[in-house]
Amino acid sequence: MQTELSKQLGIPYALFGFTPFPAVAAALTRAGGFGVLGAVRYTSPDDLRRDLDWLDAHTGGRPYGLDVVMPAAKAVDGIGEAEIEAMIPARHRAFVRDTLAKHHVPELPDGEASGWRITGWMEQVARSQLDVAFDYPVKLLANALGSPPADVIARACDRGVLTAALAGSAKHARRHADAGIDIVVAQGYEAGGHTGEIATMVLVPEIAEAVAPLPVLAAGGIGSGEQIAAGLALGAQGVWLGSLWLTTTEADLHSRALTRKLLAAGSGDTVRSRALTGKPARQLRTAWTDAWDDPDGPGALPMPLQGLLVAEALSRIQRYEVQPLLGTPVGQIVGRMTSERSVQAVVDDLTRGFEKAVDRINRIAGRA
Repeated sequence: MQTELSKQLGIPYALFGFTPFPAVAAALTRAGGFGVLGAVRYTSPDDLRRDLDWLDAHTGGRPYGLDVVMPAAKAVDGIGEAEIEAMIPARHRAFVRDTLAKHHVPELPDGEASGWRITGWMEQVARSQLDVAFDYPVKLLANALGSPPADVIARACDRGVLTAALAGSAKHARRHADAGIDIVVAQGYEAGGHTGEIATMVLVPEIAEAVAPLPVLAAGGIGSGEQIAAGLALGAQGVWLGSLWLTTTEADLHSRALTRKLLAAGSGDTVRSRALTGKPARQLRTAWTDAWDDPDGPGALPMPLQGLLVAEALSRIQRYEVQPLLGTPVGQIVGRMTSERSVQAVVDDLTRGFEKAVDRINRIAGRA
């Protein structure tokens, strides 16, 4: 499973794995792929530094990357969190309170913080994360929402760090290429998290043609070696996998109930909803997503207001494992995630499936 890009990065397999869990990123890198740690959950530079220290110590000198979120729209850039909080309408706060009360969600214990605050959606926070990241041997910097600013791309280039950006259309991909990005991740509609409206099978060849000769990674709905082979056949130089790692033994979801929901879910049990961040993001369909998508409700706020609005509510739902409301971003590939396995076991399965697919095509083509 070698391509020009995997050879350039010095990895045996062209498998790129996005994950919020350092242990998963490290395990994938050790298994021969390329782990990419998601930074959006880090509200403190010290917390990110701690986990990059750990990642550095557990990857054996092999390469890894970091994924940040620097939205192209900067309507609240430069505004403090308190000022942004003041922009949230009272009607939306009441809707959150009523929804939680309807499902009897307890308050957090006295003195317990609400946990993850989605401030990583703001550029100034992402920049503080980069100040930390560039002190480490990070080999790839990815941005999930548009191209990074020109000065960030230049800063990465000066350090020999490749830059990548996710795209949901050929138009977006050309914009990334014009900005000087090194790698375009063609993320189809099936993917978990923020997605566009074009399916992976259609999107990958469109983007590969649009930005050639830039390398493209196929993403969205990929969870088998056969699908990896298909992505490479469509013009990609590797695959970008995210959801598949959520049920690995190295993942730390902090909720057995959520893991059970993921293992039981089918490919039709996800929905693209603005309920989490304000932008369409594929996630498990729950009573929470249904409430926000109900036309009689107030509707989701734009990013980053929605994320700030629901942060405490999500902490409460997760802490008490309130089943009807409990969810997470995940792609349609969740239907294949039927058992807990180690990252190494997943990689072994992917490489075996890839080899079988290539052998099958060679037989069809009369070359075996």
